[in-house]
Amino acid sequence: MSIKDKTIILGITGGIAAYKAAELTRLLIKAGAKVHIIMTRGAAEFVTPLTFQTLSKNPVHTDLFSLCQEADVGHISLADRADLFVIAPATANIIGKIANGIANDLLTTSVMATKAPVLLAPAMNCNMYENPIVQENMEKLKKYGYCFIDSETGELACGYEGKGRMAEPSDILEEMETILSPKDLKGERILVTAGPTCEAIDPVRFIGNRSSGKMGYALAKMALRRGAGVTLISGPSSLKPPRGVKFISVESAEEMRKAVITNLRDATTVVMAAAVADYTPVKVAFSKIKKSKEPLSLELAKTLDILSEIGQKKSKRLLIGFAAETENLVANAKKKLKEKNLDLIVANNLKEPGAGFGVDTNIVTIMDKNGSVEELPKMSKEDVAWIVLDRMAGLCSRI
Repeated sequence: MSIKDKTIILGITGGIAAYKAAELTRLLIKAGAKVHIIMTRGAAEFVTPLTFQTLSKNPVHTDLFSLCQEADVGHISLADRADLFVIAPATANIIGKIANGIANDLLTTSVMATKAPVLLAPAMNCNMYENPIVQENMEKLKKYGYCFIDSETGELACGYEGKGRMAEPSDILEEMETILSPKDLKGERILVTAGPTCEAIDPVRFIGNRSSGKMGYALAKMALRRGAGVTLISGPSSLKPPRGVKFISVESAEEMRKAVITNLRDATTVVMAAAVADYTPVKVAFSKIKKSKEPLSLELAKTLDILSEIGQKKSKRLLIGFAAETENLVANAKKKLKEKNLDLIVANNLKEPGAGFGVDTNIVTIMDKNGSVEELPKMSKEDVAWIVLDRMAGLCSRI
């Protein structure tokens, strides 16, 4: 995706959250980025430069006046080579210095000299975070175009509880991906459904399916990266919703239908990736059904077809559906594409290894209403989501 082969300058300052920068470095290297690290003297008191040199496979820069380092790269060279400049953790001290134009060490001089986007991940005591001077400095930097990933609320290393914890490395990486991604979907408002639905039999049992929600969550994440406003309506899932989505949790098919209808008006595109139950019990027992020697019969009724309902009232919206099949993939998907009034359908064969529920990969065939059929090889669900959004963007341009 966006971060691969990019040059990232990672600034690390003197806070206890400096240890999290090691995990961020590892994630960046795993994603294929080229990482160059600048540490302040305070940062080196918490984690040794050798740790980051080992992880990044590059020398760690610490001293503005080191002739060896200056001759090799220097603060101007570091600033020029950056595709993205990140400071994590960003202490109140470093935020204040940058906001007021103070450049008295390698990190601040490099930040001042760079033309690359700058992302700061604040980390500090909650009282410091709430200090109006710190807040004013952050607002000042935002006006200048600096990016921030907000601190989290929770227990702090100092023993206090409140806002000030540095965002998790995985969330910082995602924010970096977002900054570096094209914003070709800016202005689009995309409604995504994801996960299974659970139809209650009694208070402890339900009818469901094996959907994990990974495909729908990947679509929401990639749409956010590309600048869209995203509403994610999800059935029960263990996945963490992407930062920045409007998230709505539902359980049953009827709850999902109501949530989709309620949020439909604001959507320019609807992506129905959820595996919605086709049937639901006619009667739900108020207490747990006890096991007995007699066979148990359940009377089932069809659930309302959300996709068909949206297809009938979609107006100028784009409507994208998914088809999980076990036979006659293309024929069944084409039939669904026409009957549901879809603009695009993404079909996969659940019998193919790497294309079923609960895995990180998918093997899909994408078909549109103009007759195009595109078979994709096995790839990650995030890569599939990116391509689906490419095709969606192409359809948007024709409207």
